[in-house]
Amino acid sequence: MKYIGAHVSASGGVSQAPINAKNINAKAFGLFVKNQKRWEAKPLESSEIEKFKNEINEFGYNAEHILPHAGYLINLGNPEIEKREKSYNSMIDEAGRCEQLGLTLINVHPGSHLKAITEEECIELIADSINNVHAATDFINIVLENTAGMGSNMGYKFEHLRDIISLVKDQSRVGVCIDTCHAFAAGYDLRTEKAYKNTMDAFESIVGFKYLKGIHLNDSMYDLGLKKDRHESLLKGKLGEECFRLIMNDKRLDDIPIILETIDDTIWKKELEFLYSLSKN
Repeated sequence: MKYIGAHVSASGGVSQAPINAKNINAKAFGLFVKNQKRWEAKPLESSEIEKFKNEINEFGYNAEHILPHAGYLINLGNPEIEKREKSYNSMIDEAGRCEQLGLTLINVHPGSHLKAITEEECIELIADSINNVHAATDFINIVLENTAGMGSNMGYKFEHLRDIISLVKDQSRVGVCIDTCHAFAAGYDLRTEKAYKNTMDAFESIVGFKYLKGIHLNDSMYDLGLKKDRHESLLKGKLGEECFRLIMNDKRLDDIPIILETIDDTIWKKELEFLYSLSKN
């Protein structure tokens, strides 16, 4: 079964997110557990935590179908030790918030070498940061998102994700999220049955589906391999309907959160209906 939703607003408190998800008939959802553009945030209030837990229980959401997204300032591969420590300490804070909410996953962009160190050195720093986060938390699974390849960002090759995972001490607490827009921008084609198979076969052989914990389902404003990270609403970009049909009928993607981050939240409900209409199940 497919669990599809969107990255919904938590404005007004995290307890708003399940309500916003329910309002679009989502079976899964993403959220920010704090302001994604600031380092600091006040602790979650116990009343807000209780309200969130009550809502996901009432609305029938399971923790494994909720994919929080870590803040945009975090760079787990920052070459400067003070800035890297600030990043993984922020990640520890966000991961702790997820655990307080009873959530088991947190999605994060791997990091950037800022053209100051090699990719290999950056991979080692990212893995070390993840190990630090694991040591400071109880059960959270850190989900590494593939990237589009803009600038000096790591994660645009499946090999990057594989190599980071290989250096993580507790590999039972690390996973991967495939963003379809990012994959396409990085040169992984998904538009035809053959192209989709080639990309997913590559993912299986390099990383492995056992690590796949979520999908960010986005169309792309720009064409294949241009390394431009610009999401688009479904069917308004370059990916095409066949890509989404293949995803909806790929049983390897059952029972994980499939989260829209498309640009027009006013049509998310229609986009979810469209996606379920493609399923042959």
